[in-house]
Amino acid sequence: MASLFEEFKRRLAQWAGAVPHALRRAGLLVPAREAEADQWLDGSFTHQHRSIAYKLFVPARNTGQRRPLLLMLHGCTQDPDDFAAGTQMNRLAAERGFLVLYPTQTKQHNAARCWNWFLPQHQQRERGEPALLAALTRAVMAEQAVDPARVYVAGLSAGGAMAHILARTHPELFAAVGVHSGLPIGAAKDLMSAMAAMKNGAAAATAGPVRPTIVFHGDADETVHPRNGEEVATAALAAEAGGGRPQAHETQGRSKQGRAYARRTYADTHGRITVEHWLLHGAGHAWAGGSAEGSFTDPTGPDASAEMLRFFLSHPQTP
Repeated sequence: MASLFEEFKRRLAQWAGAVPHALRRAGLLVPAREAEADQWLDGSFTHQHRSIAYKLFVPARNTGQRRPLLLMLHGCTQDPDDFAAGTQMNRLAAERGFLVLYPTQTKQHNAARCWNWFLPQHQQRERGEPALLAALTRAVMAEQAVDPARVYVAGLSAGGAMAHILARTHPELFAAVGVHSGLPIGAAKDLMSAMAAMKNGAAAATAGPVRPTIVFHGDADETVHPRNGEEVATAALAAEAGGGRPQAHETQGRSKQGRAYARRTYADTHGRITVEHWLLHGAGHAWAGGSAEGSFTDPTGPDASAEMLRFFLSHPQTP
């Protein structure tokens, strides 16, 4: 009798193990660790006869509510994988429930894979790359049930310049913008003026609204003059104050890794900080607080990715 009972238990155990395995093979049962895994998706999108590839980070964390979305624009010679690895934005986004969208610039449209921020046809709302990137953002918003009040854009260098353009051309879409080592909209109109702006700095175009803005720039940047970061902040202040300049509150600090910085904040008439300008002392042309796993990064900090997400979440879109 005992042997029959043991045989029954053995066969029951085999059956219990085989059923879930069969269901998994059929795609009808997903292990919990797989169901909860972050996703790093490839995609392609076409608008106005131009196609663009992209990567989309979808965090496992899901409260059942619409989630924020960040459009991340890489710098020259970079691609989404490199940019994501260097900024570590996906790791932080996973903690905060952000989706992160990384479009890909190609050599076909720019030999160095830069966004074409310096050409007039790519500085307008319904033309060129601003129209393409805005349309891509809207498509992902519809597919992923994004919160329309919490859509943001950030970029590095040429990507930072294009991010600033998008904040100006599509203020109803992007609630706030982050510009790291970038240039202001209208800084150039062709390649020659772009080189001059990168070397010496250039004033921003004054027309049109700008969303709440956070700026990072190294004061030893020899690729994009730090005066450009000042102009990005100035443009945001002029739009916010109707041409005036609110009083700055400046704090000096040092990252855990020893990078000194000056952080200037500007508040609106309601006391809410709408512009932040981080000047990183001794830093070059690199994403602050980034990882050596990617290009153009400065691991000595401060953590630009974390600070941008913090700033963005404090600025949902307002009518």
